[in-house]
Amino acid sequence: MAVTPFAGVSQVDASIWATVREHTSPAPLFSIPPVRVAVVDIGTNSTRLFIADVDPTTGSVREIERRSNVTRLGHGVDASGSLADDAIERVFRTLTEYRAAIDQHGASANLAVLTSAVRDASNGADFAERVRQGFHLDARVLSGEEEAQLTFLGAMSDRPAPDGQADAKPTVVIDIGGGSTEFVVGVQHTAGFHTSLPAGVVRMSERHIHSDPPAPHELQALAHDVRTTFLQGLPPGERAPVQYGIAVAGTATSAAAIDQELDPYDSTRVHGYQLLLGTVELLLARLADMDEQRRRQVVGLHPDRAPTIVAGMVLLSEAMRAFELEQVEVSEHDILYGGALRLAGVG
Repeated sequence: MAVTPFAGVSQVDASIWATVREHTSPAPLFSIPPVRVAVVDIGTNSTRLFIADVDPTTGSVREIERRSNVTRLGHGVDASGSLADDAIERVFRTLTEYRAAIDQHGASANLAVLTSAVRDASNGADFAERVRQGFHLDARVLSGEEEAQLTFLGAMSDRPAPDGQADAKPTVVIDIGGGSTEFVVGVQHTAGFHTSLPAGVVRMSERHIHSDPPAPHELQALAHDVRTTFLQGLPPGERAPVQYGIAVAGTATSAAAIDQELDPYDSTRVHGYQLLLGTVELLLARLADMDEQRRRQVVGLHPDRAPTIVAGMVLLSEAMRAFELEQVEVSEHDILYGGALRLAGVG
């Protein structure tokens, strides 16, 4: 059975499906050409672009272009409650570049997903409207539920079908963002339990880390905060059946790249990489012992992620412990991939 992200959210469904019908419905199913789509993820820590050709009949995705800039939109939101002007300007400069790329590649449909920082900010709705009007993007402020389910669609889209129902492993998809972490538990392509918890790399860094390198008591407080948030928000009955984990987004992909000492970054070696809990713990100890300047020199770590990667490793290790996972599979297929599939009417 197909997964339908945004279930029960008629306004979002109506808008996205109207776009899909406009570009895909006139032709018979067997002759539908690939749809070129663009998805922009305006997150708490980074702003990313994904342009791809999606085959609506098979769900295959051919990447055309992928970009990512660390824009720190959520900087200070946890304390102030609003998006800062300089952070908004950083995002707008990046969107100017992305809009040019979308036009250059002729993407026929677009979607901009706005997540935790915009959800939480008092001026989030105004920011979203400026994105719509200024950059001609179909900007949507996703709820945590919508964000989680769209991420699950992307992460599970290329999973091979098991030989039988008995072989299907309950899987958790872990998406560590800047302001929140999304968890989705499901079997095969069907999402079940899902939640968005207010613990992300920017939020936790700003709340707990005030020394460089972090002081031991700061790391302990950060880990306790994350652990408490996860265990309170993840019911034992939902955690217990999980047998497999998939980790998406920048913390997990950075961990895989650092562990392999990738320079330059190679997505083909990151996607599908098996990341051990013991490796995450060793990376945490190593990175926490460095100041930010030294972390910027670490092979495999994008320098702009140096300020928040320590919190990211804490979040990832605590997420794995919550589900008693000794390893997770790292995936490049996250909310961007899920958004591309949704725009093409797949899933």
